[in-house]
Amino acid sequence: MTKKTVLALAAGLAVLGTLPAHAQSSKELEELRNEIRQLRQELNALKQQKAAESAKPADSSGWGERIEQVELKQKDAVVAGDIGGSFRLPGSDTSVRVYGFAEVHAIHDLQAWSSPDNFTNLQGQPLKSASPQKGRTKFTAETSRFGFETATPTGQGTFSTKLEADFYSYGGGNRNRLRLRHAYGEYAGFLVGQTWSTFMDLDNLPETVDFNGPIGAPFSRRTMVRYTYGDPKARYKITAALEDPEDQFGSGSANERMPQVVARFDKGFDWGAINVRGLAHEKRSATATKRGFGLGIGASFKITDKDLLMGQFARVDGDFDQMYGSNGYSIDSTTGEITFDKNLGLVVGYAKTFSDQLRGTLAFGMNRAKTAQDIGNRTLRQLHLNMIYSPFKNVELGAEYVWGQRRLFPDGAGVEDTGTLSRIDLMGRYSF
Repeated sequence: MTKKTVLALAAGLAVLGTLPAHAQSSKELEELRNEIRQLRQELNALKQQKAAESAKPADSSGWGERIEQVELKQKDAVVAGDIGGSFRLPGSDTSVRVYGFAEVHAIHDLQAWSSPDNFTNLQGQPLKSASPQKGRTKFTAETSRFGFETATPTGQGTFSTKLEADFYSYGGGNRNRLRLRHAYGEYAGFLVGQTWSTFMDLDNLPETVDFNGPIGAPFSRRTMVRYTYGDPKARYKITAALEDPEDQFGSGSANERMPQVVARFDKGFDWGAINVRGLAHEKRSATATKRGFGLGIGASFKITDKDLLMGQFARVDGDFDQMYGSNGYSIDSTTGEITFDKNLGLVVGYAKTFSDQLRGTLAFGMNRAKTAQDIGNRTLRQLHLNMIYSPFKNVELGAEYVWGQRRLFPDGAGVEDTGTLSRIDLMGRYSF
């Protein structure tokens, strides 16, 4: 039945109620009544049909309600993110990865220990002339760490962040204190925040069980503004950075006007990779300003899929952090004159993968000073030999022997005093 039929019925009723009795014959009136009666029957049939179509059978299983509940829960469900091991924040496009490890070291020194640090500190290794007490055992979990990584897609690429901390802080009075390691954001080739210095060659730094690693390599975290341009197909990238000029173990320099400037070029090959790095920095006293420079080169060579050679060489003038083991610089307390140590550092390593569960590294580091500073170290040499075993996923057990020798500049009598480092470091790491 159409709307026209309903309208006709309504019109007919209206006409019936308004026609004068004297204007109609009894026959015409009866015909009109019959037509209206038929229209009423059709209208009732239409109502019954629509009622049958709109009726829903009872759902005794509750299936419809369960579907609604699943749909509501799905809006708040935790789903896999865009970076490995991550999850996506509910109601957001941001992927978050939580990571870290609990790590414990058991260290036994065969010679005198490198106080105040628990880990290798060849620069301050006790000298033979002081007849130091030999032997020490130490347990520590201060190198345990945790971190967060995020990735958020945008119209121009991915915006990424990283925040990481551990509980290590150099010095006997700072044990088990929270320490910021990394805190930065990355977008469209730019990095702003704190992370490894651009001058540091982390790719060619041999793996060690010892937390401080081999002597003679740039080793520094800085707050910076960095830009990287690269071509993944051509396997190269060019990096430039402005970094915080203050080094952690400074010797009096303050109020530097010029940021630390670093430029770097990396190139990958089928056989390995190579990089070249340049550095410019400044140090200031109350009366003097002096600028220094650094140059570094690093490379790796794949002997086989399970054998890798790596090495790096650097020359740095007057900066402690950018050359691990350097005498750095000194400031004359009377004149304010600044003297830089022209320091050379070399690190070489051989990494061997025996199986999916076992790997090992042999590493040698050396640092050589050109100018005697307050500490007066002339040469530092350090050797690491380790094996790391993973009995099952997320668990690593390491053992390492470390040997080192510290040699001073000759004294007035021409005698070169030395100090020897010899220790065993056992490590357990439980990652998440």
